Amino acid sequence: MEILTMILPYLTGGGGGLLAGKMSPNLSLGTVGNIIAGLLGGGIGSQVLGMLGMGVGPETGMDLTSILGNVASGGIGGGGLMFVIGMVKKLISK
Repeated sequence: MEILTMILPYLTGGGGGLLAGKMSPNLSLGTVGNIIAGLLGGGIGSQVLGMLGMGVGPETGMDLTSILGNVASGGIGGGGLMFVIGMVKKLISK
C-alpha cells in the first residue's frame, strides 16, 4: 500500500471542494468549509468506487490508471459532497 494512493483522493477532494465553492458561490461554505467537505467527499468517493471495483482506493498500485482514478474520484467526490452540504445548508437557512 503506497502512501501516495492513500492521500491523493483526500488532496484532490479538498481541491474539488474548493473549486466547487468557487464555481457556485451561493452554495459555498467558506474556504475552510469547502476544503473540509471536499476532504471528506474525496475519501468517501474513493472508498465507494473502490468497493464497486473501479480500480481506485488505497489498495491499488502506483500505475497511471489508478493514480488518475484516485484523482478523479477524489475531485468528483469532494465537489459533490460540498454541493450537497451547501444545498442542505441553503434549504435549512430558508
